[in-house]
Amino acid sequence: MTDQPSILAPRILIPFILLTLIWGSTWIVIKDQLGVVPPSWSVCYRFLLAGIVMLAYAIVTKVDLNIGKAGQMFAIPFGLAQFAFNFNFVYRAEMYITSGLVAVVFALLVVPNAVFSWIFLKQKMTGQFILGSCIAVGGLALLFINEVQADPGGQTATLIGVGLTFLGVLSASISNVMQASERAKLFPMAAVLAWGMLWGALANAILAYSTVGPPVIDLRWGYFAGVAYLGIMASAIAFTLYFGVVRAIGPAKAAYSSVIIPIVAMLISTVAEGYHWTGLGIAGCALALAGLVVALSARKPST
Repeated sequence: MTDQPSILAPRILIPFILLTLIWGSTWIVIKDQLGVVPPSWSVCYRFLLAGIVMLAYAIVTKVDLNIGKAGQMFAIPFGLAQFAFNFNFVYRAEMYITSGLVAVVFALLVVPNAVFSWIFLKQKMTGQFILGSCIAVGGLALLFINEVQADPGGQTATLIGVGLTFLGVLSASISNVMQASERAKLFPMAAVLAWGMLWGALANAILAYSTVGPPVIDLRWGYFAGVAYLGIMASAIAFTLYFGVVRAIGPAKAAYSSVIIPIVAMLISTVAEGYHWTGLGIAGCALALAGLVVALSARKPST
């Protein structure tokens, strides 16, 4: 097996940067989605729109949407893990803790992605990657402490929110490893994403209707704009970019986007919400970025 391409290759680095910037902005948008509309319905609207956009993209680019029974048997669990369980946990977590804390906890995606890649995909991690990951996790620990101190909720709410986020991380990690598998490469990515998002939207609709009743709509223009942004930019476009990176360099390295995302989210919050930086927050960001540089400069050894 040849080396994985470097993340510095333009075909990987450019989408990596774009999806990180997009997802770094989603946490504040998700926060605005909560309130009038129950989380499951908001997730449903987001991925129904995203699925329709992906269908349109597939049709325009002449991607075969007929992936057969085998393709659907892949798209269904992939869609449920990524677009139903993952986001229901994340949206609900933001009802208990700040979006910044959710983003920091979700950054730990790099850990299960690396472990699952080693177990299921036989992708070995170099010592340099492990060292960089340890440095980055140390930075995330400082950010976690910083965000917990700033969180207005009580201890119980914090524990619930963090627990829900961890469940979202595990769900996302399962879908990440699925997309990096050889089986995933048998089907066009646009078709798998389209069907996966639509299956996820259906599961969200069933969950929402069975738990909170008929669909609810928030008539604010900001809510509709948020759904559009999350459905098109943060889902249809960003997931296409992200899973392209996953297939190229593996789930472990691709998950490093989640390490940068809370830093981007904090920068956006500084401008939009007057976020106050502390020494702990600055140190955490510096460590996380240092770990990123160390880990992602490692290449997979030839076998």
